[in-house]
Amino acid sequence: LDNVSCKDGVGAAEQLPNGGGLGSRKRPLEEGNNGHAHSKFRTKKRKKTPGPVLPKNALMQLNEIKPGLQYKLLSQTGPVHAPVFVMTVEVNGQTFEGMGPTKKKAKLNAAEKALRSFVQFPNASEAHLAMGRTLTVNTDFTSDQADFPDMLFNGFETPTAPEESFYLGSNGSSSLNSLGEYPLPTPPGSNLVQAPLPPPSAFSSPSSGKNPVMILNELRPGLKYDFVSESGESHAKNFVMSVTVDAQTFEGSGRNKKLAKARAAQAALSALFNMQLDQTPSRQPIPRGGLQLHLPQVLADAVSRLVVDKFSELTDNFTSPHARRKVLAGVVMTTGTDVKEAQVICVSTGTKCINGEYMSDRGLALNDCHAEIIARRSLIRYLYTQLEFFLSNNKEDHQKSIFVQCEKGGYRLKHNVQFHLYISTSPCGDARIFSPHEAGVEDQGDRHPNRKARGQLRTKIESGEGTIPVRSSNTIQTWDGVLQGERLLTMSCSDKIARWNVVGIQGSLMSFFTEPIYFSSIILGSLYHADHLSRAMYQRIADIEDLPQQFTLNRPLLSGISNAEARQPGKAPNFSVNWTVGDQALEVINATTGKDDMGRASRLCKNALYSRWVRLHSKLSSVLLIKMLKPGSYHEVKQAATEYHSAKQALIKAFHKAGLGAWVKKPIEQDQFTLSS
Repeated sequence: LDNVSCKDGVGAAEQLPNGGGLGSRKRPLEEGNNGHAHSKFRTKKRKKTPGPVLPKNALMQLNEIKPGLQYKLLSQTGPVHAPVFVMTVEVNGQTFEGMGPTKKKAKLNAAEKALRSFVQFPNASEAHLAMGRTLTVNTDFTSDQADFPDMLFNGFETPTAPEESFYLGSNGSSSLNSLGEYPLPTPPGSNLVQAPLPPPSAFSSPSSGKNPVMILNELRPGLKYDFVSESGESHAKNFVMSVTVDAQTFEGSGRNKKLAKARAAQAALSALFNMQLDQTPSRQPIPRGGLQLHLPQVLADAVSRLVVDKFSELTDNFTSPHARRKVLAGVVMTTGTDVKEAQVICVSTGTKCINGEYMSDRGLALNDCHAEIIARRSLIRYLYTQLEFFLSNNKEDHQKSIFVQCEKGGYRLKHNVQFHLYISTSPCGDARIFSPHEAGVEDQGDRHPNRKARGQLRTKIESGEGTIPVRSSNTIQTWDGVLQGERLLTMSCSDKIARWNVVGIQGSLMSFFTEPIYFSSIILGSLYHADHLSRAMYQRIADIEDLPQQFTLNRPLLSGISNAEARQPGKAPNFSVNWTVGDQALEVINATTGKDDMGRASRLCKNALYSRWVRLHSKLSSVLLIKMLKPGSYHEVKQAATEYHSAKQALIKAFHKAGLGAWVKKPIEQDQFTLSS
């Protein structure tokens, strides 16, 4: 500015009264030119750049909240060509240090740490709103936080790239309440371990700046990290590294080898030295109500990896055109305490529902091709196979069945058989609508749990994505109304899973043969938020009453995974795939028609599952939990499962009593078919 004003002064001094010469131009009139000065010397208005206001950096934000703060230079180290400055600022009686290659960057770093100490919002969007930050119009609110560019003060993270940042300690202090500069999405289950852990190590208060690999190396020098595997498409690679400490092997996975190494080291620190790297409540697993056979985080990570690896195997390492997907789901079965013996039962993908004009009155079309819904139908198919094994004359088949006969009739699962549902992202509806980002270190839980929008029943929209509250829609759907153009509505995945937590995953037909079967765990690959997921899965119907004796409100383990899955960019495909153990290959279904591209019915459709039920019914009529002489229509058989329907009515009543809306049912004509029709 000094240089500019100096030049202006010279120009003014050179003006001569005769109007001649380069330096003798007359100064344009202040109050307008009135024809005396040439237009080209008018002060030009600066063009405003179109687009949003640039984001304020941490220094600006802190100055708005706490004006007049003094930044002091604490030290300057390093060579002349690469100095390191340390600046300090005192806020609320606490001193924060920031480092950087320039004083400006060191001040910025100190300001960011100061802000993180007292500015806490449940999500980045609320923080941006409170801070007056203008977001660009194309910001993706469903993106994982780790996928955002490293902008100044974006979501209160430092400008360090996610993969590089594994610093322990927070705000320059020595506490381990967060994973420092960029928190890992790791909800450790060590506080849920039944065996006592060693007392916190002397190393549990390391100086800020040490990553897990460095700390583990101090505790156990000379460790060797091994490369285990590499999978995924080029834009979404996943590496697995392992390290053996005290005869125990720990694995970590990440988008690069460095990240995977850090996560392996982190797993070892957590298990062997009781180092709590992340205490953010919204990222902690919620233990199940009942017998917990596995460490939550170990189980969650194992289930996730098994499902992803199986999908990779079925799609030729994700190279098949049918590997395209937005959501991946799967069910894993454990038969004891050893996670290594877990088995993938089914995998599925999909995010779309049937178009109303393709509804089938013979049960030949799939209405809902969302991945988790398809996974549950695949699991039912597996349960039919296991019942058939139990009835087999082949001794080997009979012994490998997961069912045993009950004394009072019917069947139940063998002791310690558990099913774990994996979904690559939070289920649509109530669980997802309030969790648009990975939980951040500032997120201490739901700050508005009593808002009316929380817990509402929601429906998916025909031929589209997203959900709407049921209150704004008609809860009675008619066959002719849908065929004439009314949108076919389907309950959201959050609502359907909540229903499974009451009536079981086996469905009304299978309840003729078995006791209710519930998921032991629900594990999310991304967008896990403990408060929102627990509310959506069971908490909103905690006051359910009058459940029949066999039924209960199931509270499964809820957990995220250590290495949250990257968001799947691009348009969602129109197809859904499914595979169940024993199948040779994936089945590909057009989600719009509910059938394959040749117009053939899916192996998961109502008609196919009813056919298997009828075959089993003829063999098991003497030991049925529900007596029915001759099966009629699909609808009649479903209605005969009276206790199941009593449980379902208790669920609907609980939603209604809580003011969360009414359950929307499909047109009744869909179920009024017989196998001969």
